[in-house]
Amino acid sequence: MRAALKPLWGRWLARRIPPAASVRLNQRRIFILPTRVGAAYGLALLLMLLVGINYQNSLAYGLTFLLMAVFVVAILHTYRNLAGLVLKAGGGGAVFVGEQARFRVRLESREREHQAVALGWPPAELLARDVPRQGQAELELSLPAQRRGWLRPGRLRVESRFPLGLLVAWSWVDLDQAVLVYPRPLAGELPLAAGLGAEDEEGMRARGQGSDDFQGLRDYQPGDSKRRLDWKAYSRGQGLLVKEFAMLGGRDLWLDFEQLGGDAELRLSLLCHWVLQLAERQQAFGLQLPGQVIAPDSGEGHRDACLRALALFGEPA
Repeated sequence: MRAALKPLWGRWLARRIPPAASVRLNQRRIFILPTRVGAAYGLALLLMLLVGINYQNSLAYGLTFLLMAVFVVAILHTYRNLAGLVLKAGGGGAVFVGEQARFRVRLESREREHQAVALGWPPAELLARDVPRQGQAELELSLPAQRRGWLRPGRLRVESRFPLGLLVAWSWVDLDQAVLVYPRPLAGELPLAAGLGAEDEEGMRARGQGSDDFQGLRDYQPGDSKRRLDWKAYSRGQGLLVKEFAMLGGRDLWLDFEQLGGDAELRLSLLCHWVLQLAERQQAFGLQLPGQVIAPDSGEGHRDACLRALALFGEPA
C-alpha cells in the first residue's frame, strides 16, 4: 500500500511545492502533527478530563483546560517557527564514486527568529540550526555518491519541534540541486592505443611543456607545482628552483575506450585514473568514447571536460 501511494504523494507534492532554487515556507507548504510526546500529552489530557467528569472536580477541570490551552498555543508557535523561512540552494563540487557529495543550503529570515530548524534526508540524522532575525545560516549536507552521473538528492525535509516538542511542523522542499559524480578511479595499464611502441620512439622530438624529458631548472613562480621543486638545490642555498620537462612528440596520446577489456564501468574507471594521471603530469592527451571524441589538449579545463564525458557516458542527453 505504501509503495502504491508513494507516486501519488510525489505528484501531489510536485504540484503543491514545485522544484525551485529558492523556496519560502508558508501555510500551503507547512504540515503539522503531534509528536509521540504530543500524542501521550493528549491522551493524558483525555484521562484527566474523564476523571474530572467522573468526580465533578473543578480543579481537575481547570488544570485540564489550562494544559489544553498550552497545547493549542504550541500549535501556533510551532507553525510560526517555520513560516516565512526562506531556503536557497548553494553550489556543490563534483565528486568521485564512493565519496560524499556535499550540498549547501542557506536559510534566510526576513522577519522573525527561527530556532532549532532541522534539515536532511531521512533516514539520515537531520542537522539543526538557529536562524537569527533578518539574518541567515548555512548548512552543508552530505549524501554518499554510489553511482556516476548526476546525483539529484530529491526532496529535502525541513522540520521544527520548537518550542515544546509536542508537535512537529515540517515540509518537503525540492531545491533542484544536483552534483556530478565521476567514475571511481581505478589504477591499471594504459590503454594500448594510447601508448607509444618502440617503432614510434624514433624521431621523437621535445614539444612544449610536459613531464617526459628533463630540460633544466628555472626560478620558482607563484602557481608552479610544488612537486617539481628542486629541494636539493634549495638545501644548497640556491633558492627555489623548478624542474622543467618537455613531453615527447611524435603522435598524439589517446585514451581509447574500445582498447580496454571488461565491462563499461571498469573501462570508465580505468580511463578516469589515466585522465587524472596525465592531467597531473601536464601532458596533452585525447579521449575516445563511443559516439564522442575529445581532441588532445591539456590543462584543468580539458581534464574537467574529459571527466564530465566519463561521468555522463551512456546517460540520456
